[in-house]
Amino acid sequence: MTHQHSPRFSPQAWSLAVLLGAGALASAAPAETRVFTPQDIIEWERHSFNGETQYELVEVDGRSAVHAICTEGTASGLFLQDDIDLTATPVVEWEWRVDETFSSIDETTRAGDDYPARLYAVDEHRIRIWSTRALNYVWASEMPAGEDWPNAYQRRAHMIAMQSGPPEERGTWVTERRNLREDFRHFHDRELERLNAFAIMTDCDDVGEPIEAWYGEIRLLAE
Repeated sequence: MTHQHSPRFSPQAWSLAVLLGAGALASAAPAETRVFTPQDIIEWERHSFNGETQYELVEVDGRSAVHAICTEGTASGLFLQDDIDLTATPVVEWEWRVDETFSSIDETTRAGDDYPARLYAVDEHRIRIWSTRALNYVWASEMPAGEDWPNAYQRRAHMIAMQSGPPEERGTWVTERRNLREDFRHFHDRELERLNAFAIMTDCDDVGEPIEAWYGEIRLLAE
């Protein structure tokens, strides 16, 4: 993805050194559970790398969702900067929907580094920027579900394909679940007790094709 606003770092690292402010507070939930509703997510900090992907709160399929619309080669996301205790809530669970994906792209290259939907988890270090690490859980277009690879722009960010290609039926919501502590240990050889941030992003600036996605709740859970 072309990074236009910070010459030092690529957006795929999601270093929070470029972010300002904190995101919305999570909705009330039982102990050892945090729930970010679409109403929470839409209030997260907006950050643009190349134009503005449109994010709006909508009702679809009888439920609330954040609708992301990328139409003119844009790349921007919604960020939550917060202190997340992974010893209490190491598991992230989220819901998303993608009806169409990009065609004939190579997601391991910069020219193909666009995704209908992404969820970022960031271990950010403001002083030692080079120590920042990120996981990108993506709805891929071509890479098979279950594959992982280093980001084409920034190897400190690792890509993990949760889904691949359009669903068999349009309008299908998918619930994903990952253990963040295990993933940071496996992909970055890092034992984490705390996490700094989450972000969602729908981008189309490298491929140049329009795309859209819907995001539901994001939940942090105990094992």
